[in-house]
Amino acid sequence: MSSPPTPPAIPHLEFKAGVLLLLMVLLIGGSVLYVLYARGVFEATQTLVLIVDDSEGVRVGMDMTFAGFPIGRVRRIELAGDGNARIIIDVPRKDAHWLRESSVFTLVRGLVGNTSIKAFSGVLTDPPLPDGAERKVLVGDTNSEIPKLIGAARDLIQNLTQLTAQESELSKSLANVQAVTEKLNGPRGALGVMFGNDADTKKLIVAVDRANVLLARFDKLALQADTQLFGAQGVIPEARAVVAQIAGALEEARASLKRVDSVLADAQVVAGNAKVATTDLGALRAEVDASLRKVEALVDEINRKWPFARDTELKLP
Repeated sequence: MSSPPTPPAIPHLEFKAGVLLLLMVLLIGGSVLYVLYARGVFEATQTLVLIVDDSEGVRVGMDMTFAGFPIGRVRRIELAGDGNARIIIDVPRKDAHWLRESSVFTLVRGLVGNTSIKAFSGVLTDPPLPDGAERKVLVGDTNSEIPKLIGAARDLIQNLTQLTAQESELSKSLANVQAVTEKLNGPRGALGVMFGNDADTKKLIVAVDRANVLLARFDKLALQADTQLFGAQGVIPEARAVVAQIAGALEEARASLKRVDSVLADAQVVAGNAKVATTDLGALRAEVDASLRKVEALVDEINRKWPFARDTELKLP
């Protein structure tokens, strides 16, 4: 049996292997340099130290964001002598102008375990944050709020159970409201709700009916009084006629008195003619007496016809 033929020798095999190895080393080194450059190793940075009570969820390489954009990366996490965690963050110089003296830093832990570090700068005109500055972090842990939320929900459910129980105050109030509604829809309506019993309600209805009857009677009486006082045959027109007659009689009496005055003046001037003057005075006196009797008759007529006149006659037993 013959041995297999020996393959021909490759020329310059060692040189080619060295060149291939060199290319592989250059490729690996370029990849490492690119990764370091991409991670900002060669970029000028400044240091920011964040102090937090509990750094759970924070890892090296985590980004710190501002308005949703990464502006820093966690380089190291260490435990300080006072028991607080120190988070050292490298912030590139080109992004450091977003951080100011008044900036606020938060550490938020989500429900599913994701943790984020955020920076907030309200006033961008404040002085910039210096290199190596230390700031306290505000922690917002959603998981820590879950027990409080469950406790509040338990209390709420317990209160709702007590409110909707059969003997609760709400059930009693609803029963009272239903009873009041039934009374309102009943025949007595709101009166039954106000008085609470049918006897008092009936009394009120009877009193209202009597009041309506009395008001009707008062209306009739007022109409009759109006007719008697101001009607065509009423007291007021007759009183006006009597007053007119009295006024005429008074005018006649006044004219008679004037004539008396003139006669008296004539009597003083003509004193010698006593007989004529005496005759004239007797006639005038008769006229005056007649006028006074007319006035007295008219006054008696007024007293008789006036509805509020008093009976001045004295009746002896």
